[in-house]
Parts: sequence; C-alpha cells; structure tokens
Amino acid sequence: MFKQTMDKLQFSNTNSLVVSAEEINALLPEAQNALKTVDEASGAGNDFLGWVNLPSEITDEHIEDLRATAASLQEKCEVVVCIGIGGSYLGAKAVIEALGDSFAAYRHEPKSTKVVFAGQNIGEDYLYELLDYLGDKKFGIVVISKSGTTTEPAIAFRLLKNELEKRVGKAGAAERIVAITDASRGALRQMATEEGYKTFVIPDNVGGRFSVLTPVGLLPIAVAGYDIKALVDGARAMQAATTATDYASNPSLCYAATRNALYRAGRKIEILVNYNPKLHFFGEWWKQLYGESEGKDGKGIFPAAVDNSTDLHSMGQWIQDGERTIFETVVSVEAPDREVIIPTDDANLDGLNFLAGKSVDNVNKMAELGTRFAHIDGNVPNLLVTIPALREKYLGELIYFFEKACGISGYLLGVNPFNQPGVENYKRNMFALLEKPGYEAQTAEIKKRLG
Repeated sequence: MFKQTMDKLQFSNTNSLVVSAEEINALLPEAQNALKTVDEASGAGNDFLGWVNLPSEITDEHIEDLRATAASLQEKCEVVVCIGIGGSYLGAKAVIEALGDSFAAYRHEPKSTKVVFAGQNIGEDYLYELLDYLGDKKFGIVVISKSGTTTEPAIAFRLLKNELEKRVGKAGAAERIVAITDASRGALRQMATEEGYKTFVIPDNVGGRFSVLTPVGLLPIAVAGYDIKALVDGARAMQAATTATDYASNPSLCYAATRNALYRAGRKIEILVNYNPKLHFFGEWWKQLYGESEGKDGKGIFPAAVDNSTDLHSMGQWIQDGERTIFETVVSVEAPDREVIIPTDDANLDGLNFLAGKSVDNVNKMAELGTRFAHIDGNVPNLLVTIPALREKYLGELIYFFEKACGISGYLLGVNPFNQPGVENYKRNMFALLEKPGYEAQTAEIKKRLG
C-alpha cells in the first residue's frame, strides 16, 4: 500500500481489510500537525525533545572523546560492567547484541573487551554470579544514572565499586570508572567529582528511552568495539529524511499514521517481529520506547515482540487464529554476514534433500514471507521495515526511524509521549515496604493493607 526508501531503510505496509489507504491518507493532516509539534518542540513534554536534532548536533570531537575513553577502558579491562536500567541500558544492549557474535561469551580467547550489564534488575543470584564471574578478571564500570539514587543501578554500583576498590584501591578504581550522569546535580555527579571519575553528561532534554545516541548508549557500544560514528551517521541520515511532510518521503510519518489508523480500528496490540535472533534485544528496546511513551491516560497500543521462527512454535497459533486485536511490524534483514549451505544426505531420512544446496537464510526468508502471507490471510495487518544488513549505519537509521515515529504517534494518540507518571507508583510502595526514611506514613498505610 505504501512504500518508501530512506537511504537504505525501507518501510511498507500490507493491510488486510482493516484500514484502507484512503483512511490512512485521511490522517495526513493530523499526522503532519503531530510531526510539526515534534520538530518545533511545541507540544506537551517539549522539554524532553533534545533527541530530535541530536544526531546532527553530535560533533567529531565528542565522538573522539568517547572513543578515547572506550580505548582507555579496553586497555585496562577484560570486562566492563555497564550499570543502568530502562533506557540507560536497553539501547546499548540492543546494538551490541545485534552486531555481536552470538557465542562470544563461550569463546576462551576474547577478541575484545566484553561488555556485560548490571543494575537492570534486583536479582540476588544475578549479582552474586556477576561478582563471581568477575573474580579473576580485570574489570571496569560505566555507571549511568541522572540521579545516582535509582534503586536497581545504585545497589549494583555500590557492590561493584566496593569490589573494584578492594582490588585496585580508590585511585585505581577511579581510573576504571566512568560516570554518565547529570551535568551538575545528583548523588552520582557529587561522587564523580569527589572521586575524580571521568564523566559524560546525560542531556537534561533527553529522556532515558531516547538516550541511545547520547553517551548513555554510545560509550558502551564503543567499548564493545563498534563504530559509533557510523551509528550516528545512520541516525543523521534518517533525521534529515523524517522532516518531510508527505508519506511517500517520510517513513516515520507513514508508520505513525498507519499504526494509529489501526488502533482506531480496534487493533490495540502491536507485535514487533524479527527473523534474526540477534534482534531480540532490539525488540526489548522498542517495547520500552513505545510502552513508556504511549501507555497513559487510559490509552495506548500495547507493544509486544516475538523472535521468529522460534516463536511461531509458541505464539504463532495465537497470532494466526486468536482475537483480532493485533497487527504486526516485521523488521527484516536482507542479508546475513555469513553463508551456511544445507548439504545433501544420501539417506534423506529427514526429508530435507529438497533444501540441499540452499542457504539457511534462503529458508529463513521463505519462512518469513510465508508467515506474512498466512497472517495477512488470517486478518493480521502487516507493516514491514527492511534494512540491508546488521551494520552500525543501518541500526542508526532504524533507531531514529522508530524514535521519530514514536513522538509523532504519541501526539496523534493524544498523550504526552515524553513523561512517565505511572512509573513512580511501584517505587512508592517498594520504599514504604522497605521502610525508607521519609516514607513513614506510607509504611504505616501499606502495613494495614497487609493485615
């Protein structure tokens, strides 16, 4: 129905009978207004729109500073622990997993410094096992927090900082810790100043889920050995493309309008689908981006994600024949990095000789195409985003494509896409249950509820 090519990323949609091209076209004035609201920072949450022009504002000097800091950590450390939660880790994790060797963790001779993650949970076994893993390794820390007091990363940082200082002393630890935090405020900024840590700033006008193109994402990605300039270049190209005011030229505009047309037609759940296992954490990043941006005021498309063809053997039945409240957005990678050819087997007991001589990716692509046809026939609208390969440049395009569409879509939905008021509710209850000072009244109230 619609198809655009922006640099190398392509977007198209194939709907069943749920919404027509005319219905999507009818949303163009609304979508254009939402785009203008994003680009001019004139709507609700406009103090968190620093990400919109961020790619074009990143200087070569900033990139070189990040690269030099990454090189220093690589020189000193076998492992760097990236501490953060939500957007403070998911973007980096998504890119590193997409570009990395799936079995790097099991190789005895690491080719580069490994980046592992902490502070994204409160798992005692996880932290024990992490400390045990680091037991015989030289390690460093990249700690990410605007405040320095968010519970999950603060616990992890206290434990890991203590361990590092025991091994190499305060001065040695200071050379191996980088803090990414507020420019002037907060506990982590104060600690970094007092201890002499190298620091980078999280811009005040960039929220966590939009922060992957700040040092929050760029430094861990650089430490893992990937080309952050190419990532930024891809985002920069998509930034330029997504200022256009017509569907044919602006894929983010078309995606945002299409998903809102589907939402208004009763499709309340969007499933992000990949057919490349390296994109699993990209789906996790996308879920946070859209869930935290749109799920408020009793509104919002519920974001889910599946890894196919794996999940065709679990969720496939529900998607094919379940309640028709869903649509799919498929992220397709045109070419893998390697080729594996299926051999002939004389006995052919598995009946697979009809595939002999074909590449594994050829089979995968037919599974992808066949599934899309089946789901469309099953009245599941399909949107398709295609990138040529898993490369930094294309991932930069993909990240910015989804970010820009998220802002447009949130305004089309009628919410502030850049706040998250509901996130604080669980924290109040948790702190009350933990009897944190200052929460005495809440503690007494919640104890009554517990009986």
